[in-house]
Amino acid sequence: MNFIEDLKWRGALNQVTDETGLLEAMSNEKIGAYVGTDPTADSLHLGHLIPFMVLKRFQNAGGKAVIIVGGATGAIGDPRPTTERKLLTQEQLIENEKGITAQVTRLFGDNNTRIVNNNDWLGKLTLTDFLRDYGKLFSINVMLKKDVVASRLETGISFTEFTYQVLQGIDFHELWRREDVKLQIGGSDQWGNITSGIDLIHSLEGNEAKAFGLTIPLMTDSTGKKFGKSEGNAIWLDAKKTSPYTFYQFWLNQNDADVEKYLKYFTFLSAEEIEALAKEVETNPGERLAQRRLAQEVTKFVHGEDAVAEAELLSKALFSGDVAKLSASQIADAFDGVPSFDCTSEVKNIVDLLVEGGVETSKRQAREDVTNGAITINGEKVTSTDFVVDPSKNYDGQYILVRRGKKKYFLGKIQ
Repeated sequence: MNFIEDLKWRGALNQVTDETGLLEAMSNEKIGAYVGTDPTADSLHLGHLIPFMVLKRFQNAGGKAVIIVGGATGAIGDPRPTTERKLLTQEQLIENEKGITAQVTRLFGDNNTRIVNNNDWLGKLTLTDFLRDYGKLFSINVMLKKDVVASRLETGISFTEFTYQVLQGIDFHELWRREDVKLQIGGSDQWGNITSGIDLIHSLEGNEAKAFGLTIPLMTDSTGKKFGKSEGNAIWLDAKKTSPYTFYQFWLNQNDADVEKYLKYFTFLSAEEIEALAKEVETNPGERLAQRRLAQEVTKFVHGEDAVAEAELLSKALFSGDVAKLSASQIADAFDGVPSFDCTSEVKNIVDLLVEGGVETSKRQAREDVTNGAITINGEKVTSTDFVVDPSKNYDGQYILVRRGKKKYFLGKIQ
């Protein structure tokens, strides 16, 4: 399959301006494609990974991957559907640029990759240059019809955000000129901005100039929910904001109805491998082989093979209940979302600990669960109500891990 056919098979193509022309350009010369991202946070999240997966496939097909970290456009903000973006300080932008640049470098490597900052050219434009060289080439009538602008006309849109599509068009032309970028890749909501850039290139370089646009479908799960959220929280690519274990678990917990789609989109597995895994979902769903492979592949792409090994070690420990030998950092990682309680470093009777920590509602219930073998402390089953918990014995004296029954965990944090 060629680049376009592969995207179609993977469900990763929404619109393309000139499919035949793009494929010809890719076969005749080594062209570049770009994705832009503004440094509105110090990390990318899964939503950003969606266009980057297509850019990576373009790179794997022999093209050059170019990523704009929008130091200039990030200072302005692209239009949201309903409200103005909050402007960031220059210090915030610089810190965000550093974090995102490091992440993008890890995803794409050094070969056939260029990471650029649009402040290098937009930051040098004077207002007079902007109006004379570019403003004359954009029609207000056309700009008003762009979806993201039209949706804001009733509530209001600032001139700053209104001009964003002009700036994005300038980006495309600059990369066309500097890096031989012929293709811009973006989400389905970027179609208007992408075509504005193509029109600008044709205005400045002639109608024969090769420039193409490609957009990606809106990614949703089988229930129609927008992809990339976990209980309302973003899944970040920064290991400090979303740990590799949590990242791995996000993919491992995907529904059977979604896993084939995500294997196609977020992995580089062959059609034969994915079809075999999809068959396993139908014939042997309990094993969750497709989900495990999905979690392995995406975690390896974003965080590396060591992160996969660490995530699987934690998963195995939690499944077996063998948590006594885990480190304090592993405990903090694996049990980040469980109910927690504060406690002191002093030794404490098991019954008192369970009640004071909110694990049990009464001492009577606590004694009953202990004597019935329903309570484990730091991986050790406790059956005596006289048992004394010593926080210094495990996890560097930082945590006490309580399990009630087979699956209900509580994390005591030593203050």
